Amino acid sequence: MNSHEFKQLATNRYSCRSYSDQPVTRELLIEVIEAAHLAPSACNKQPWLFIIPNNDQERQAVVECYNREWIKTAPEFIIACGSNNEAWHRASDGKDHTDVDVSIAIEHICLAATAAGLGTCWVCNFDVKLLRTRFNIPDELTPIAIIPIGYPSEGNNIISKKRKPISEIIKWGKF
Repeated sequence: MNSHEFKQLATNRYSCRSYSDQPVTRELLIEVIEAAHLAPSACNKQPWLFIIPNNDQERQAVVECYNREWIKTAPEFIIACGSNNEAWHRASDGKDHTDVDVSIAIEHICLAATAAGLGTCWVCNFDVKLLRTRFNIPDELTPIAIIPIGYPSEGNNIISKKRKPISEIIKWGKF
């Protein structure tokens, strides 16, 4: 893949909020999560765990944790969790890199899903306590995001990305 192809992949990734009822195979879910498995993390700590609901009852439990109608259309979910105990902490100020590391892994998932023809969306505004209860998530893990995943519904088009001009996000040298 060259830089133009990667830029096209990144452009094609969007927050999908409407999915078809076409099932996603377990093999394809594993393939997508293998991309997260390859993600870099601070000091290679890999402080992540991905929970995949295993049946309709568990998928419904995810839906109950995020009160938006569109999420019901997703055939599958990936719950991305981080372990603050396993993550690297910067010595100079104690900064915990769990969120950084898990976020890199999540974006690897989203890009791999896009390459496979799947849609995804980062969902961070969910009821953490309810999700923790529904999935018996231990205290040492922090639920960071829910990733609905599936084939986009018909007519679900890539939305034009609104981005700041590149000149506003680069600073050469000191302030």
